Amino acid sequence: MKLSTKGRYAVMAMADLAHHGGKKPVSLGEIAGRQEISLSYLEQLFAKLRKAGIVKSVRGPGGGYHLARDPDNIQISDIILSVDEPIKATRCKTGSAEGCLGNGTRCITHDLWDELSRQIHLFLSEVSLGDVINRRVLGRSGMFGVDEHVAAPQMARDTSGDLSARTALAGE
Repeated sequence: MKLSTKGRYAVMAMADLAHHGGKKPVSLGEIAGRQEISLSYLEQLFAKLRKAGIVKSVRGPGGGYHLARDPDNIQISDIILSVDEPIKATRCKTGSAEGCLGNGTRCITHDLWDELSRQIHLFLSEVSLGDVINRRVLGRSGMFGVDEHVAAPQMARDTSGDLSARTALAGE
């Protein structure tokens, strides 16, 4: 499954707004510059986010956007779904009984991909915008020996002198 740019950019922009927001509104131009997202694309996304009640707009000079509620009360799944991004791994049309094969039946792996879609939705429903901006996401699954003691990626110089990202484990 691949999340399209619509959902990914909406989450990126909302994380930027949550991180840089404060008493004064944040303009879409500022978000566009920091996140390298087209301003016109952000305008489309934020119209949907506003309609969904996730952000509030402030008009006039110095205007921009605020979060409509605390970042810990905004789920990532809500952001993605508010911009009309389906969370699905099947090729079948959402809500359709018709399958993805030419004869209208479902493929033999349909249930696998359908359940994966449900698991992704559950995960994104459990992660808040506050979790993202406060770096409380990595290690949530408990897989691969990664846990909450993992440090954020740090920049390190490799032997050629180039900067590269690496993850430092606590205690190393």
